[in-house]
Amino acid sequence: MRIDPAQHGWMTAPETVAVMAALGEARFVGGAVRNALMGAHVVDIDIAVPMPPTEALLRLTAKDIKVVETGMDHGTVTAIAGTHAFEITSLRRDVETDGRHARVVFTDDWAEDAARRDFTINAMYASVTGEIFDYATGVEDLIAGRVRFMGDARTRIAEDYLRVLRLFRFHAWYGKGDMDAEGLRAAAEAKDKLGTLSAERVAKEMLRLLEARNPAPVLRIMAATGILSEILPEALQLPRLEHLAEIDADNMFLGDAVLRLAALLDSSEAAHAASDRLKLSNADRTRLEQALSGDRITAGLSAQGARRLLYRIGAGRVRDKVFLQWAAAPRAARALPWRMLLQMAESWQRPRFPLTGRDVMQAGVPEGPDVGRILAQVEDWWVGTDFAADEGACRDQLQQVIARAHP
Repeated sequence: MRIDPAQHGWMTAPETVAVMAALGEARFVGGAVRNALMGAHVVDIDIAVPMPPTEALLRLTAKDIKVVETGMDHGTVTAIAGTHAFEITSLRRDVETDGRHARVVFTDDWAEDAARRDFTINAMYASVTGEIFDYATGVEDLIAGRVRFMGDARTRIAEDYLRVLRLFRFHAWYGKGDMDAEGLRAAAEAKDKLGTLSAERVAKEMLRLLEARNPAPVLRIMAATGILSEILPEALQLPRLEHLAEIDADNMFLGDAVLRLAALLDSSEAAHAASDRLKLSNADRTRLEQALSGDRITAGLSAQGARRLLYRIGAGRVRDKVFLQWAAAPRAARALPWRMLLQMAESWQRPRFPLTGRDVMQAGVPEGPDVGRILAQVEDWWVGTDFAADEGACRDQLQQVIARAHP
C-alpha cells in the first residue's frame, strides 16, 4: 500500500519538498500518513528523522529554513517554511517514564521508534515518494477500524496516562464496532491516574473527542467503566448529547465541542465546575455557562419573541440555546420550528437603538444613575414595538418617561 503524492497537495507543496530535501533521510509519520491513507484531510505534518535534533537543526538552517527549538530534550524541532510549520522529531526510545514525562535516547532504528508510539494506526511512516513503512499492523487495523495499542496496552498507558483518553478519542474518530478489549481493560485499570495529568491536556483530549461525528457511544463506555466520572463527576445528560450528534449529522453541522459539552452537562453550576476542573479558556467558560443559564427557548417561540431575545442576548447565545433545547426535545418532534429559529439567528441584523444617554441629559435629566434607568425604560418600550418606532417616536416616549419619573 502506498500514497500517491500527486493526489496529496501537502506532499508536493514547495515548502514540504524543501524541508524534506534539507533533512535527507526523513519520513512522514503519524496522523498525516493515517489520514492520507483514509483519504481524509491532512492538517498537521509531522516528520521523523534518524538523527539527533541538533543535526536536524543544522541541516535545516543550512538551507535557510527557520527552526524553532520546541523540545530539543525530547528530540523535537519545528521548521517554519513559508506559512507552514513542520514538527520534526528524532527517532527515539524511552529509558524512563512516570506516566507524564519521559527521558529518551535517540536512535536510528525506525522499528524501535515505532514500538514506543501509542497506536498501530499512528506508527506508520511514509517516504516522500509515498512508500509506506508499517512496523506492526497499522494498515490492517486502519482498514478494519481497530484502534489498538502498539505492543502491551498496560505498558503504553503507563508511559503516558493521557493515552487512556486517547484510546477513546481515536476510537470515536476512527474505530468501528467494539473497542479493543485489551486496551479497554488497561484503560479502566489506570483511570485513577488521570488525576495526575494537567487539566489542559485532559481538556484538549476531551474536546477533540467531543468533535467526533458521534461521541456518545464512546462516552457511554467511558461512563460504564468509571473513566468519565474521573473527569466529569457531575450528573450527565448522555441522551441529550446523543440527540445533538444526530441533529449534527442530519444538518451537516461541524461537531462543536463546547456546545456538545454543554449538552452533556445539566446546569450552569455544573458548567462552572467543569470549566474550573478543565481550566477552559475564558471565552469557552463564558459560552458554556451562558448556554445553560437563563430562560429556555421553546419551539413555539414567536418571530417577535425571537427577535427580542436575539437583541437581548445575541445571535450566538440564542443559537446555542436553540440547539440544546432541540436536543432535549423528543426525537419525534418536528424539526422545522427549530430550523426556522436557527435560520433567524444566522440572518438577523441587530437594529440600533436611536437614543443615547446624551439625549436623556439634553432632555433635562441630570447626569447620574437616573440617566441609565430612563434610557433603559425607553429602550424596553422600543423593543416592545418590535423595533418599529423611529427616533421621533422614541423621543416622544422619552419625554413621557421623564415626566413620570420627574413630575
